[in-house]
Formats: sequence, structure tokens, C-alpha cells
Amino acid sequence: MRTGKISESILKRSVLRQIGNHKEEVIKGAGIGEDCAFLSWNSSLSGQAAGEGAIAVSTQAFTLPVKNSAYLAVMAAANNLAASGAVPKAVFLSLVLPREAEEGLLKELMEQAEKCSREWNIQIAGGHTEVSGAVGIPVITATVLGAALEAEPFTKIPFAGKTEDPLNGKPDNMDIVVSKWIGLEGTFIIAGEKAEELSRRYPPGIILGAKESGGYLSVASEAAIALKSGVYTMHDIRNGGIFGALWEVSRKIGVGLCVDLKKIPVRQETIEVCEFFDLNPYQLLSGGALLMAAADGRGLVKALEEEKIPACVIGSTNSTNDKIVVNQEEIRYLEPPAPDEIYKLFKEDLK
Repeated sequence: MRTGKISESILKRSVLRQIGNHKEEVIKGAGIGEDCAFLSWNSSLSGQAAGEGAIAVSTQAFTLPVKNSAYLAVMAAANNLAASGAVPKAVFLSLVLPREAEEGLLKELMEQAEKCSREWNIQIAGGHTEVSGAVGIPVITATVLGAALEAEPFTKIPFAGKTEDPLNGKPDNMDIVVSKWIGLEGTFIIAGEKAEELSRRYPPGIILGAKESGGYLSVASEAAIALKSGVYTMHDIRNGGIFGALWEVSRKIGVGLCVDLKKIPVRQETIEVCEFFDLNPYQLLSGGALLMAAADGRGLVKALEEEKIPACVIGSTNSTNDKIVVNQEEIRYLEPPAPDEIYKLFKEDLK
């Protein structure tokens, strides 16, 4: 199989078909485009509505050989919870280190994880650490637990096990909104790992701007605002970039979509580093940007901008199965997500 996230066909065939749904406490579990599970014991024990007091759980593994791997692993898992309408509370870490690793590396990774946890106001509650000859680089897995915002995600948002559909099962003719800019996480990683190479072409300001992308990686604020603004669904744009996220959201809620490529927000620093390394910015790791579908996308954009969060409407959903990206006169039909572009830079390290 290819390096990176497994394909949708393999996921369906070899993962999802092997999973049974036999516990009523699992309100929402594994599925295409689902990055967070919800569990609740309250509804069966005390007659509460599904969702009240529910626990949200998300797991992210980080296997790229980069300096900020533990920080990024915690950030990714916490973002998944926020994008699912939950508030992260605690994180469990699993760190598997190669034999040649020294104690200083373990300390550094834990400091990174603690830094991200403090930014989210969550607690590192436990985990596992070991040294293994089975890995050549550190493998960090972060499992973040949180609380659903009362019953909100379950009654209004389809990704979180809704019991009631305000759109009567037809989430078409909705606006597609993106917060901040695509490619932020990938740009941050590239600037940190390839600064010397980039300095051969670009002035220090471009490289510094690329590194500053790391300051925008949390989607907590926009997710909270979107929930209050009546968003229908949200998705943290990460592996496979905006093209991968558009595909997953389309499959998850069962709609087609049409997006204007020119309206997708991307920083100049991202364009520059992608051009230098011949990467597609629309398929680049994009943690920090949130993809949203809402009946009133412009109202959602206004609510976000009032809180100083850049956002824009990039297209709309429709009742077809087509997933179209328009670039002036050119039309592109999206395909299932390919491996993220970031892996091209680390092919030798990941052999």
C-alpha cells in the first residue's frame, strides 16, 4: 500500500466492513470522513437525550520525521474534536522511539505535547512510551477526549450522530465555507525542515512568514463560532488538503459540490514553498483551516470575520454526485484523495 492515509476503497473493504455496531453506548463511530467518535452511558442509564454528557474521542498518529511531531499530533486530534462540535479536555499519548533515540528526544517530544496541551487548556492524562527496533523514526499517537456541547452536535450536525435533520435529509444548495487559509500545516513543516534550501531562492521574510503559519493551526475558535451560527457540518482540512476534505465531506453528507478554485484562500508563502518543491498546494496538509457547510454561508463568514477570523465562501453543494472544481473555463472532477503532497519531501526517510 502507498505511504500515508489509506484509500477510501481499502478503508471500506478491510476496515469498516470488519467492524460491528453492537454497543448502544457508541452513539457515533467509524465511517467515511468521520474523525471523531461519541460515546454516552447517560441515555441508557438515566433516560437522558442522546448526546447529553457524551464523551468525544479522536486519535491521530504522526509519522513524519519532523521537529514538531508531538505538538502536531496533539493539535490534529484536538482539532478533530473541535470540528465535531466537542470541547477537548484530556489527551493520552503513545510514543514509540527507535533504538538509537536518546532520552533528550523523549523529553523534547513531551515538552512539545505539553505546549500544545496548554494552548488547548487540556491535560496530558496518560499514555505509553517504548523503544522499538520496529521503527526508524518516532511514531507519536495522540488520543484526545472531550465533552459534547450539551446535545448540540447530535441534534443539528450530521457528523455527530444527529437524531433530527433540520434540512429534511437534503443538505444541498448549501454554501461551502473555508476559514483562514489552506496548506498552513504543510507550509509550517516545510519552512521548519527545509529552510536552508528555501533560502537559496527566497528572502528571509518569505521563510519567516511560512514559519509563522504554525500560529494558525488551531480551529477551536472558528468551530465554536460556526456552531453558534447554525453550521450544518464541519471538517478539519488536513491529510490530502482541501481537495481531500471536499471529497470526504461530499461523501459524508451525500451531496455533490461545485467549488471555484480561485476563491480557495491560500497564502503567498504556501504558493512559494509549493512551487519550489513542485507540490500541489490544494493537496497539501492543511491543519488549521476548517471546511464548513451552512445554509447561510455569508452570514457565517460575517460572524467569523467579526472575531478577526478570515473566511470565505468557495462554492456550494448540490443534489448531484459530481464533485467539481472550476478554474475559469476549466472544469476538474475531484477523485478520491491521493496521498498528501507532504510525503514527497520525506520519501527517503519513510522507506
